[in-house]
Amino acid sequence: QVQLVESGGGLVQAGDSLRLSCAASGRTISDISMGWFRQAPGKEREFVIAMSKIGDMTYYVDSVKGRFTISRDNAKTTVYLQMNSLKSEDTAIYYCGASRYATEDNLRQANNYDSWGQGTQVTVSS
Repeated sequence: QVQLVESGGGLVQAGDSLRLSCAASGRTISDISMGWFRQAPGKEREFVIAMSKIGDMTYYVDSVKGRFTISRDNAKTTVYLQMNSLKSEDTAIYYCGASRYATEDNLRQANNYDSWGQGTQVTVSS
């Protein structure tokens, strides 16, 4: 099973950019779908973005389209979440997950992920 560790969170101002990293160990992630979820205080974990293991297809929640992108490095051991034009409503703990599934419907569901990182806090001040 893959182990995941997120990093890169912090306190930024609205309009700023931030890049989160998710470092994987234990096995390659080239044949795994990867996703990012977030959880704000008092709310459930919410799907943000995912990259399928098939063709690197990318799926987004509408609120981040045009602002967030997901990518993998060449060695297939790190996944990135580039967040631009951050808003106060993006404030949350961000979690990286690994999934055996490939389709959009499955990747939007947190219970379809097999491994999770510990999370990294992103705070956007307005």
